[in-house]
Amino acid sequence: MQLWDVKVHRDFHAEVARALYSLPQQWIGSTLSVRADTELVKFYHRGTLVKIHPRQPAGGRSTDRADLPEHKTDYALRDVTSLIAKCTSHGPNIGIYAERILDDPLPWTRIRSVYRLQGLVRRYGAERVEQACSLSLDLDVVSVTKIASMLERATESIRPDLPKAVGQSSSRFSRDPAEFRSTATTPLSDIDGAAASPEGKS
Repeated sequence: MQLWDVKVHRDFHAEVARALYSLPQQWIGSTLSVRADTELVKFYHRGTLVKIHPRQPAGGRSTDRADLPEHKTDYALRDVTSLIAKCTSHGPNIGIYAERILDDPLPWTRIRSVYRLQGLVRRYGAERVEQACSLSLDLDVVSVTKIASMLERATESIRPDLPKAVGQSSSRFSRDPAEFRSTATTPLSDIDGAAASPEGKS
């Protein structure tokens, strides 16, 4: 079975076939060899097995909590705080968006998403990303993929119309247009003030 090399990133995960797998903190920054089949993914360091995970589909994640610190270590706190500060320097809403992304009991496992947000700033410019983050926050949508889609379609400054509830044709305060027709149901006064006689009466 073929082996290939992967790097363990600062979010404690390595990517294998577009899925993420956690490794203990000691392997952060290291390159490990991987062997995968349909059932398991195995990580090796210089031929020694160091970690086994169940195989995940593309886009999946297998995180062993034992690989992660039980508390926010000084290293993790500095890294997260630094990332938020860098994002805030590009714009207040970008900073808030980064904080929302990292609002997790284990924020350093979501660092990769903030790196992607920073990449969007480099690609599209801070002003456009700031607009996209502002709109997404107003809509209470926290997704870097959504931000990227908005920027790709240049819709970051367009506020979408909220859909009307299904089956709702008018509000309960709407009036039927027929109510405004000038159909006479009571005697009308002529120009001199005399009451007009109903038809058939003198």
